[in-house]
Amino acid sequence: MPRCRRIPSLRGLAACAVLGFAVAAGPAAADEPRVIQAEASPNGDGTYTVSATIRHGDTGWDHYADGFDILAPDGTVLSRRVLYHPHVDEQPFTRSTGGVKVPAGVASVIVRAHDKVHGDGKGTFTLKLPDR
Repeated sequence: MPRCRRIPSLRGLAACAVLGFAVAAGPAAADEPRVIQAEASPNGDGTYTVSATIRHGDTGWDHYADGFDILAPDGTVLSRRVLYHPHVDEQPFTRSTGGVKVPAGVASVIVRAHDKVHGDGKGTFTLKLPDR
């Protein structure tokens, strides 16, 4: 006696189509990087060390927070810290950069993160310098 092949229902086809789209889309895309905290400490030579805590949904080598900038209020880049690897399992994470030269008369800086897909993040942090 020949075996009958089951014909899928419309409900089953719809479920397969939805699952297929979800798999094709891959994992959820990482959002833009955000600086959620920052601190500055004077080094005694007129420069600062700036620490930035960054949150980003790093997904691997193709999409991760790859650096942060220290900006003057007018947008001039004062310093750039490059991050060379993803932090998939370390979120949020904190990194520092030293030797940041801030012009006289500037009392605060802006810390802005960057990622490999979106570029500059919109979630910046304005940091008042402690001795100005």
